[in-house]
Amino acid sequence: MSMEKQHTGRIVRSISGFYDVQTGDGVITCRARGILRKENCTPLTGDMVNITVERGKGMVEKVLPRRNCFVRPAVANIDALVVFAANVNPVTEPFLIDRVAAIAGDQEVPVYLCVNKCDLDPAVDLVRIYRNAGFPVICTSAETGGGVEELRTLIKGKLVAFTGNSGVGKSSILNRLAPELNLSTGEVSEKLGRGRHTTRHVELYSLGDDTFVMDTPGFSSFDTDEMDVILKENLQYAFADFGEYLGKCRFDDCTHRREPGCAVREACGEGKIEKTRYESYLKLYEKASQVKAWELK
Repeated sequence: MSMEKQHTGRIVRSISGFYDVQTGDGVITCRARGILRKENCTPLTGDMVNITVERGKGMVEKVLPRRNCFVRPAVANIDALVVFAANVNPVTEPFLIDRVAAIAGDQEVPVYLCVNKCDLDPAVDLVRIYRNAGFPVICTSAETGGGVEELRTLIKGKLVAFTGNSGVGKSSILNRLAPELNLSTGEVSEKLGRGRHTTRHVELYSLGDDTFVMDTPGFSSFDTDEMDVILKENLQYAFADFGEYLGKCRFDDCTHRREPGCAVREACGEGKIEKTRYESYLKLYEKASQVKAWELK
């Protein structure tokens, strides 16, 4: 007669419907109970879960309450999101950074910007824009190792997720942080100007010092429609650089688009808010206007 064992652990890898769960007895590979699908609850890397093991087969029984969770990257319970960008091969569009940062901001998750490939292009404008917007920005080079120790210090003691467009160097920087991982990295297509998806699942790695990093698949501008959506009423609060101007507009219900006496628009006109940040807000507001509150449930 087989004995069913129960464990609580964290999902450290999810791929094709299988979940590797780190428990006190080691890593156990599990499937998810059908009831979770009926409840529209898909387990994510980073989730704390209750599992059972019987006849050597693991089963995720319950996903414990989350501090936060995201659709893309598909992660949960992170302390911070590290967004990777570059100004060369491939060039990162500010709108991609702003959309990911807004989604994180909406859940009150801190965002760090890692500008990689700085040995090829220092990305002066990109660094200026996001430092002025209040983001911690680190310039790195996977090729030379520049900035890697600064990044290590920034994420020490945290569980963070690496995200960014394909080919920007997330896995390469993770290899610099932990060479023993020897993660596969890809070349950037010169013809298409974007990277190939060498990371195809989300996996959690330990760097020691109570520091954990989730490496996630890269995305392109075509993937943004798969990302989380923010209610238009909440969007202004997801842009931290708008903060000191909120509540100072002529109209209490100002949407910061065309209204006269808008403090946000005035700040943008005076250069206190970066133009690209404001343009991203307008694009995201337009997208959010097409979504109803019930669609987010």
